[in-house]
Amino acid sequence: MLILAATPIGNLKDASLRLIELLESATVVAAEDTRVAQRLLRGLEVENRPRLIAVHEHNERERAASLVEQARDGDVVMVTDAGMPTVSDPGYALVSAAIEAGVGVTIVPGPSAVTAALALSGLPTDRFAFEGFLPRKPGERRKALEALSVEQRTLVFFESPNRLAESLTDLAQVFGADRPAAVARELTKLYEEVRRGGLAELAAWAAEGVRGEIVLVVGGAPEAVASADDALAQVLALVAGGSRLKDASAEVAEATGLSRRSLYEAALAARTS
Repeated sequence: MLILAATPIGNLKDASLRLIELLESATVVAAEDTRVAQRLLRGLEVENRPRLIAVHEHNERERAASLVEQARDGDVVMVTDAGMPTVSDPGYALVSAAIEAGVGVTIVPGPSAVTAALALSGLPTDRFAFEGFLPRKPGERRKALEALSVEQRTLVFFESPNRLAESLTDLAQVFGADRPAAVARELTKLYEEVRRGGLAELAAWAAEGVRGEIVLVVGGAPEAVASADDALAQVLALVAGGSRLKDASAEVAEATGLSRRSLYEAALAARTS
């Protein structure tokens, strides 16, 4: 069968006994990066040297069929550079192909940067949504954040340290400067750090430069207390009093938890109708 195996996200001591036993007996390992997989085997003192097959975002679909056939005859272990395969990592196409072909799929669970950061954030954990990486282009990123601005579940993102300050700035502008959040950096490693605060505060901190693997956790939107019609009326009243439509929409959105973009578009339509 196909075996999805979670690997440590930083500290090799987080590797489970089951993972080590699996790697000791594996004959075929599909790895996101074979060099990283070799270092993992050495670091865990695994003497077995399985056949390593590179499976990454550029070739996974092409190699899925052949790996599934191998898994039909004998186990194929899937590992990524860190954490759980398929979660912002290769593996999804391979799992889908195995299921479609009637080949069994099982899992060796383990470390997860998503749940580790969520637990450390100090934000609600009963309901959350993982959004992966935000778009790189500013316009696309802001559009994605506008769509998430009324999401009441805690949100978890991966982010590059080079884009963290820009993303936090956009988040502060779209979600509100005081929306609570946490930046988890280098989880389980020597320089692990969790920085908590409002989005604007975290953006200012990140502007000084941040290194390492980043997970960003953002508190959900407050429950909207006003109806869309009431909020629209507030926007139009502010505009009638001299405020710019953009500023009025942002002010009412922050006060009500409704989408700034939706309020802006609704007000624009009301003014032109």
